[in-house]
Amino acid sequence: MSWVKYLVVFLILLSEGFPSSSYPVLKMYATDLTGTLSRAELNALERKLVTFHDSTSTQLVFLMISTLDGGAIEEYSYQVAATNKIGTKENNNGVLLLIAKEDRKLRIEVGYGLEGVLTDATSSYIIRNEIIPFFKNGEYFEGINGGLNAIIAVTAGEYKKVKEEEDSGGKIPFPVIIFIIIILLSIFGGRGSGKGILIGSVLGQMAGGGFRGGSFGGFSGRGGGFGGFSGGGGSFGGGGASGSW
Repeated sequence: MSWVKYLVVFLILLSEGFPSSSYPVLKMYATDLTGTLSRAELNALERKLVTFHDSTSTQLVFLMISTLDGGAIEEYSYQVAATNKIGTKENNNGVLLLIAKEDRKLRIEVGYGLEGVLTDATSSYIIRNEIIPFFKNGEYFEGINGGLNAIIAVTAGEYKKVKEEEDSGGKIPFPVIIFIIIILLSIFGGRGSGKGILIGSVLGQMAGGGFRGGSFGGFSGRGGGFGGFSGGGGSFGGGGASGSW
């Protein structure tokens, strides 16, 4: 796992970001808050994702919003996934496909347990080759459906393998760890012991290459209602890829 990913997660922790009320509580596997997709298209996606979950326990969720209001899609997608606790607690096998239509940005957010299968490079490949070509032509359903099909195929071992470039060892460099410790201590040193303990724990896991995201931040997953989706307690560690068209 690239050390850059860890920095992204820490930037999320450091920033105030979006207020928690800004993150939608998902009640369906396929949600379009822009009115772009027809009811028939949404129903088709919903059936696909429910069937996938029922047969594999993997929770693959799609969400389309209008805009990020100037925020980073990496932060927003991570918080949506963490808030709704996509995936099971035992396997952390959740995936979120997030699209910000007006910003022309999208991201595949990958649960901790699937990072070895749905790698960053594979996620990027899917975005560039299965989704964006359709989006450029205004064919949103076709791009979304193709991207979801590719993600499903990857988790089933049926998608063509994409060579992933190796980073510089996969662990965060020690000087960067020291820098982050100094920044975090200066910011949170006087704000109570709870967050300090959390930061210390996270830093320790980062140094050892075993950091798991998604379990901090005080989020509680909610779901149910009239819809078919309910989060299973999955965690996220910043894996995935982003793109734009």
